[in-house]
Amino acid sequence: MKKNLLLSAVAIGAMTFGLAACSAPAAEGEGEGGGLIGVAMPTRSSERWIADGDALVAELEAAGYTVDLQFAEDDIPTQVSQVENMITKGAEALIIAAIDGTTLTEVLQTAADSDIPVIAYDRLIRDSENVNYYATFDNFLVGQQQAWTLLNGLGLTDLEGNALPDAPAGPFNIELFAGSLDDNNAFFFFDGAMDVLQPLIDDGTLVVKSGQTDIEQAATLRWDGEVAQSRMEDLLTAHYSDGSKVNAVLSPYDGLSRGIISALTDAGYAVGVDFPIISGQDAEVDSVKAILSGEQYATIFKDTRELAKVAAGMAVALLEGGEPEINNTTTYDNGVLVVPSFLLGPVPVVADNVQEALVDTGYWTAEELGL
Repeated sequence: MKKNLLLSAVAIGAMTFGLAACSAPAAEGEGEGGGLIGVAMPTRSSERWIADGDALVAELEAAGYTVDLQFAEDDIPTQVSQVENMITKGAEALIIAAIDGTTLTEVLQTAADSDIPVIAYDRLIRDSENVNYYATFDNFLVGQQQAWTLLNGLGLTDLEGNALPDAPAGPFNIELFAGSLDDNNAFFFFDGAMDVLQPLIDDGTLVVKSGQTDIEQAATLRWDGEVAQSRMEDLLTAHYSDGSKVNAVLSPYDGLSRGIISALTDAGYAVGVDFPIISGQDAEVDSVKAILSGEQYATIFKDTRELAKVAAGMAVALLEGGEPEINNTTTYDNGVLVVPSFLLGPVPVVADNVQEALVDTGYWTAEELGL
């Protein structure tokens, strides 16, 4: 199986865009503030949310604010209660990464009644008019990049989706995983990936042996790696007991990827040239190590330090009389209004550009990745 590891120009461009767009001060008067800002994160079970929380605290404290950071451990009533407590404590702004983007309507009305602005962080808050701004990445592009990494690993395209010369004809067996249906981003990731993959499924280059091509079939509740592992085991038993092999697996998140890898290795797949191509997202340490060892093919790097700068800058601007920077006013309709947004650029990471994308940028150290 041909594995092309060229770093794509679009990846470099996306990183440059994301970093450049957020390097300037977020608002006039930044650093003159004070008061309390509430930050609600979904869980500590994913290292990325811990990193997000820490980065937000650092940015907001540097601007002169006190931060109430809470993790809800993926329990919706807990997150609602935490936000209520932030309001009671006198929070002047709220930055919320929702567990379920449809469950915060009442508590956000309470915030609005107290003139507390709300910034949705990475996950869109739905069904509420009381969402002022949204800070996230270009999530449709994330899905496209995940699909391109699969095709790249199969030798079909480069990391921008351009066909490679002498590409194999296939067919290749592929299975599809999606995120949690209560996370609006899951739909953007899946739709972006299917925008790339569906034409190849239609022409027979890619074959989904399970036939499970709808997001409802592919979804993984709460982004749980054990749920993904169990589903992969079921897919192998039901559809690959005839001796056929899985060639690639679309995974939208590193935690799911590791569960999928466990199912494959338990079923006798050995890491090497014929190990299935597996995508991912978030550049978590264990998955980057898996990329370097050949278990996982790729991940999508979303620099949460830059996302924290954007979200913190939005909050500071709102509280200090400035105008938050946005670059999208059309994409993110939450069911009640289109939320003004700032989108950062994601970066595909494969083995050949781990050093450049993750170590040289200071996101991880060489020691942390075992380099």
